[in-house]
Amino acid sequence: MALLARRVAGSRRRMLADINVVPYIDVMLVLVVILMVSAPFVNPSLVNLPSVGKSGRAPDRPLEIVVRVDGQVSLREGGKQLAADLPGTVALIKKRQQAQPDVSLKPPVVIAADKDVRYEQVMKVMSALQKENIARVGLAVQPEK
Repeated sequence: MALLARRVAGSRRRMLADINVVPYIDVMLVLVVILMVSAPFVNPSLVNLPSVGKSGRAPDRPLEIVVRVDGQVSLREGGKQLAADLPGTVALIKKRQQAQPDVSLKPPVVIAADKDVRYEQVMKVMSALQKENIARVGLAVQPEK
């Protein structure tokens, strides 16, 4: 918007160019308030983990830690149950791995968790294994059909 200003002393007129930014600031503040009010109602997105198209060959005789939906942890070897709780499982795996001095000969450990198990339960098992410096830990997967 241009305004014409008149000088008192002379008859010359000049253009005054002003932009009033107050309405723009008001609009931006309203948008910020709307964003702040609506942010708590937005749910975080779900993470869809990818399926495994090709998995590696499973070891011949792994020590398999089974994590069930109800939180029970057990240790199996070749279909035979060896331990039924997490501390006993970790102690038995550590004992077996300490018996082998060579890292490549240590029995591998595979965590087989039901797909409905909470991620936190699997992480507790992995954390317990890591605290005891247990080598060769993997996750059991089912190949994609």
